[in-house]
Amino acid sequence: MDLDLVEVAPEARPPVCRIMNFTKFKYEAQQRAKESRKKATNIIVKEMKYRPKIGSGDFETKTRKVAQFLTEGHKVKVTIMFRGREMQHPELGRRILDRVAAEVVNVGKVEIMAKQDGRNMTMVLGPDKKAQDMVKAQEKKASEAAAAAEHAEERMDAIMADATPEAPELVGISADGHTAQEAQEVEAAEEVETAEAVEEVLEAEAEIELEAEIEAVAEVEEAVETEEVIEEAENEAEPAVVGEAN
Repeated sequence: MDLDLVEVAPEARPPVCRIMNFTKFKYEAQQRAKESRKKATNIIVKEMKYRPKIGSGDFETKTRKVAQFLTEGHKVKVTIMFRGREMQHPELGRRILDRVAAEVVNVGKVEIMAKQDGRNMTMVLGPDKKAQDMVKAQEKKASEAAAAAEHAEERMDAIMADATPEAPELVGISADGHTAQEAQEVEAAEEVETAEAVEEVLEAEAEIELEAEIEAVAEVEEAVETEEVIEEAENEAEPAVVGEAN
């Protein structure tokens, strides 16, 4: 049967043995050990250093990095470095550590309180799974609420689109409440009014042209009469001049 007698509990009295396939047993034991190593959490202690006179920009950058480390499951050692006469004001370093702890409260918690270590003041932060899960739940709830609001808005738009009346020729009613026949009658009346207005304009233009022609004829006649008067005057003046010459 190709089975082996394997001692599975050598420390027992009497020892315990089992008949099995030793090669298969050894392979399964290796697989279990491999899975356990995968599930094991490899916690690394990161360190972030601050100065008592750190600027706001550097503080925000370093604190975001601390929050990232805590989210990844690492512990973070926050160190305040004092130089020269800064050692006389340890409250400045403690104030910075309190600010860091307050900024990362959603992803981590203080495991070792601040303490003075020579020229440095240190504090250890650890990941807070409960706080992280709570933040994730809040973000998920907010995203679901936003998705629900968007879906409701799309549904309302669809309802409004279905409630909008179709074209007048399809439903027999125009947008202002008239039926198709009434709309046609109104359109015909508007066309008649337009034609009458055009005709009136044409008549007015014809009258203006006629008046212009009459005025032109009158001017011509007046000019002709003026020329005739001048000729008559010249004719009357010529005999008098002849008489004076004689």
